[in-house]
Amino acid sequence: MRIGDHVHGTVTGIQPYGAFVDLGNEVQGLIHISECHYGFVKDIHDYLSVGDEIDVVVLDIDEFTGKISLSLRCLEETQVPLAPTAPQNENQHKHYWTSKNFHEGFKPIQKRRQAWAQEAIREFVGK
Repeated sequence: MRIGDHVHGTVTGIQPYGAFVDLGNEVQGLIHISECHYGFVKDIHDYLSVGDEIDVVVLDIDEFTGKISLSLRCLEETQVPLAPTAPQNENQHKHYWTSKNFHEGFKPIQKRRQAWAQEAIREFVGK
């Protein structure tokens, strides 16, 4: 089994933080609650039940402990957008945080760079 593999398993237990999945050959993995579904998951029982046979993706295998992290949401076709988008209307104006007519570029950073470098050296030497 490798990271990125699609595997089939059976849900054997559910806790508030995730679900345990039997992958066969005495191998077990965990689907963290954040990997059950895109978006906020209040209760994992809304998505999984003990005994469910599911397909999952292997996210990680800890080389020291052998723990396997699994994901259901990697297999979801439709993804929930990260931020809601409001419809743009003709009365809504775009807000600029800087002046679009004044192009200062990286000059403020360049002016402060020497002082920042000196401060970093003082911090480093002082410790």
